[in-house]
Amino acid sequence: MVQISTDTSCMMTPAQGAEKGIGVAPLNVTIAGETYREMDEIMPKEFVKIIYAGNLPTSSQPSPGALIEFFEKATEKDPLLHISMADGLSGSYQSACAVRETMPNKDYITVINSATLCGPHGLMVRTAKKLADEGKSIEEILEKLQIQMENNKSFLIPQDFDYLRRGGRLSPTAAKVGGLLKLVPVMTQGEGGKNLEKAAMCRNFDKAIEKCIETFQRLNVNEEYLITISHADTVEQARHAQAMLSKAFPGAAFELVDLTCAFVTQGGPKCVAVQACKRV
Repeated sequence: MVQISTDTSCMMTPAQGAEKGIGVAPLNVTIAGETYREMDEIMPKEFVKIIYAGNLPTSSQPSPGALIEFFEKATEKDPLLHISMADGLSGSYQSACAVRETMPNKDYITVINSATLCGPHGLMVRTAKKLADEGKSIEEILEKLQIQMENNKSFLIPQDFDYLRRGGRLSPTAAKVGGLLKLVPVMTQGEGGKNLEKAAMCRNFDKAIEKCIETFQRLNVNEEYLITISHADTVEQARHAQAMLSKAFPGAAFELVDLTCAFVTQGGPKCVAVQACKRV
């Protein structure tokens, strides 16, 4: 049977993954001089509190050792499919490919770039596990995952322009002007999912969610989709976003979850991610 592994971009803790039979390698975050395995040694609520204390975070891909632990279990009878977060937004995919090349059983390991992150990434991992449990081959699983890769859309709505400036997502001038005018930026994945780029500058949070809704409507998001709202310590705002989205897409499935530490380093506290992905 095909084994499934991934990284914590999928919004699953290593413990939750173990319960489901999925290997989950933690991304690493560094803050206040300490490095932690996210979703294992540190959880989002604690992480955000350390940021509020005046500390700036950074993040990095899973350690090679965490990947080797999963990869070494791959055999001809039980090959392994590793589903990485989007290449370009992290070094996770390239790191997993490099580790695979060192493995004596590499012919039984397949590493794919999900070209997405967070909600859609998690849905892809769960889809792959379900198909694996049904006895599907890696080729059959990849065929279904390709549909999800081609039918998802992600938006990040940060509240702190400084995080966008430090990450190179906005120029210092644009960040300063946006902050002074109290605008709300809407970021989205660029071509191929390799970077985040500005989609819009809105007057308020509701207008930002309306921008997401308009785009989802153009993409024909319907009852076949899962819409995920992930947040960094702003649950009431996330619930408000879900209410707006539920009204626009009454047949869709919804999930509301905490944004993982590594993505808080990108969007900062109070950021909200809104994502839609087709279920298969």
